[in-house]
This record gives sequence, C-alpha cells and structure tokens, in this order.
Amino acid sequence: MQTAEEVEKHVPVREGEYGERVATVEPGGVEYIALRERHGKPIDLLWVWLSPNLEFATVFIGVIAVAFLGLSLWQAAAAIVVGTLLGAITHAVLSSWGPKFGVPMMVESRGAFGFVGNILPAGLNAFTASFGCFIVNSVSGAFAIQALFPSFNLPFWLAFLVIVVAQVAIATLGHNLIHVFERWAFPVLGVVFAIACIFIFINGHYNSTSQPVPGGWLLAFTAAFGYAVGWNPFAADYTRYLPPNTNRRMVGIWAGLGVLTSCVVLELAGAVLVTVANTKWGLTDIPTAQLQRAMPDPIYYLTLICIAIGAVAANAINIYSGTMSLVALGIKEMGLTLRQRRAVLAIIAGVIGFVGGIYLESKGVSEQYTNFLLLISYWIAPWLAVVFVDYWLRHGDYGDEHMFYDPRYIRWQGFVAMAIGLVVSVYLFANSTAYTGPIAKNNPQIGDITFIVGFIITAVLYYGFNLGLRKQTAEKRAALGSRT
Repeated sequence: MQTAEEVEKHVPVREGEYGERVATVEPGGVEYIALRERHGKPIDLLWVWLSPNLEFATVFIGVIAVAFLGLSLWQAAAAIVVGTLLGAITHAVLSSWGPKFGVPMMVESRGAFGFVGNILPAGLNAFTASFGCFIVNSVSGAFAIQALFPSFNLPFWLAFLVIVVAQVAIATLGHNLIHVFERWAFPVLGVVFAIACIFIFINGHYNSTSQPVPGGWLLAFTAAFGYAVGWNPFAADYTRYLPPNTNRRMVGIWAGLGVLTSCVVLELAGAVLVTVANTKWGLTDIPTAQLQRAMPDPIYYLTLICIAIGAVAANAINIYSGTMSLVALGIKEMGLTLRQRRAVLAIIAGVIGFVGGIYLESKGVSEQYTNFLLLISYWIAPWLAVVFVDYWLRHGDYGDEHMFYDPRYIRWQGFVAMAIGLVVSVYLFANSTAYTGPIAKNNPQIGDITFIVGFIITAVLYYGFNLGLRKQTAEKRAALGSRT
C-alpha cells in the first residue's frame, strides 16, 4: 500500500518552501505537492467557490434566459437550477481528487489522456480560462466601474485596465493569496449581494408574459450548466494542497455547495431583474446600470463596488488555473524557473485578455457571452466523460502517479474519444449564432443538446477503447495494494 511519502520518490515535487505564506510568489508550477507543504481544511473550499460567483457575469445568465431567450421566470428558474446542479455535482467529484493526487486538475487529466494527448483539454482550458472567462468577467467589472462614476464619462478601456491589473497581481502571487482573498471577500460580497437580491426579488413582476425562442429552455439550461461546469477543470487546483488524509467527501460537498448556492441565487436574481420596471437590455445599454431600477441608490452603488470586487475574485482563479494549464502543456521556456514561468504567463494572459475585452465590448456582450457559455459546455462535457470513465475503470488507482509527469506515457484513447465526441456533437447539434449544426437548424425546438451528445459519444467510445482495463487494474490492486 503506497503512502504519500512513497509517491514523492517517483514524481517531480514542487520546489521551494511555501507553507501558508501569502505575500510571496508561489514557488513551482504544476508539480506534486509534498506532504510537508500540505495545509488547509475542507470548509476553505466553500469560500473559494462562493466568492468568484458573486459577480455580474453570474447575474447575466439569468438575464439571458428571460430577456434574450424569452423564458418565463418559472421556466428560467427550472433551467438555472437543473443546469447549475449538474455542473456543481461534477465539480464536487473532481474537487475531492485533489488531496488524493496532490496535483493540478490538468495534470491529473494526463492519466487518461497521456502526456501528449492531454494537450487537447489543457490547451482548450488555457484558452477558455486565461482568455475567455477572464475577458467576460473583466468586462462586467469594467461596466460596474463605469456605472459607479457616470459623471466622469470614464472610457471603457480605463475601467477595464483597473480590473485587469488587480486580477493579474493576485493570480501572479498564487494559491495561498487566492484562498485568503476569496475568504475575506466573501463577507463583503455576500452581505451586499444578499441585500441587492432581496430588493430585486421584491420589485420583480412574477406574472410577466413570455415568448420563448425555439429551444429556449434547453439553451438556458446549457448556459447555466456551461457557467457552473466551467469551474470543473480548475477543481483540484485549489484542493491539491490539502493533506492526503483530509475527508475528501467533505471537500467535494463544500466545493460543490459553493458553486451551487452562489450561482443559483444570483442567476435567479438576474432573471427577475429583467421584469423590474424600466430596465433596458438593448445593445447600447450598460447591463450593470439596470440594477439602479431595482434598489435604493446606496445599495446600488455598494453593489457596483462589489461587482468589481467579484470580477477580481473570479478572474484571479481564471488566470491562475489558466496559466497552470499552459504550464501543463509541457512548454519549456528557456532561462525561466517554474515560478517565473507561471508568473510570466499570468501577465501575458492579462495583456491578451485586455485586448480581447476591448474587442468584445465593441461587438455586443450578450450574444458573445451566450456563445462562450455554449462553447465551454461543448468541450468540457467530452473531457469529463474521459476522466470519469477512466477513473472508474482504474478504480481511482494511478499507481505511483509517475505517469502524470512522464512525457513517454502515451495514450491515444482519450484524445481520439474526446476529439470524435467533440467534433460530431458540435457539427450536428451546435446551436449558437456563430455556428448552427444541421440537426439543430432543422429542429430548432431541441435548443442545444451538444454537451449531452458529446458526453455520451465520448464515454461510449472511451469505454470501448479500454475493454479489460478495469479487470487489469483490479488484479494489480489485489497483488500490490494501492493508495485510496
């Protein structure tokens, strides 16, 4: 039976001394976290996943469901709850793996995909996190700053720059500062958003009429799922420092509960906000400014401040985990230590995200945001299919985990299954303004079921490619023992 100490003999261990220090750049990159460096407790995950969702990008998912997809409040509520619950459950499962394996999520993914094959999910995650999620959240924070100072006619690029600099600074310092920032941000964000939501719910019109677009419910469901599941590829990044003997079930419960609670409450508030009298959702209207119609000015201005803080809370995580995925690609920058590499990549992501955010703001936020949420669900669902089926086939046993860092460890099964599931499902079923597949085009009432089809195709293929793996792993476990 292997112990955590024995695993350290077979894998690259994170460099330097870190402990629980906050005001320092986290050493290392994506290496295994040694037993001496493990710290924290399961409830820490509640704050980590509550705070980053207390932002306007979460609220806007509910806005999309009612204002742009035409759902009634009750239809929107059902789509939001079901979609978010599904994403929160998968997030809970993946979070529970961090204390066991002691590596980032996209490194653990190498067990199923192999070192080279993992470039597919790691690359997609680096793109969606470091650039896509980063841009979307930063734009909402910039809108809040603009609305906070209307008399100054603050240009968008300047408000956007303030948000970007704050986010990159926190992400560059790393894991411990992110945990501390999310924990201390929660009381402020939680209280202000709770009061704001109360005013929104009081001023909503719950019997307002609706005219759903064809397939609108499934589109809203997929958007809610896409937002929640978008955190899944980061899950183990924030649990890998926990001691191996941590109650992993509680780790999963607190992480999943953080995502579920914050997303459902704020998304429901967004749906109700659309029905508040005199709110406007045109292309030229600033979304965050519509909050003023639902609450007294003092609460409104406090909410705008918290929207900006919430954007920082979300994007500190997006940048940190996005750059972890970039490092997990196996890139070897000449002359840089692992610490420097991760920090430099965080700064580069901030620069690219800043340019991308300026472009997004000029093209209309609602349509681009909806497309982005659908895109997230398209690729994460097939990735989940591979890692979940692989974990089940192996009984959760990856030996001494040397395979996570061995560039010679090649597995074609995960890459091929995910690629086929992704391409086939998107080609046939995608239903976004960027691209609509033939089945979705001819049957608009099905909305967008791309992620469901992609998950099923990928899971079936991966299982078929690995017949006998579960039996082989069971025999090995019986002969050698394993770390549970």
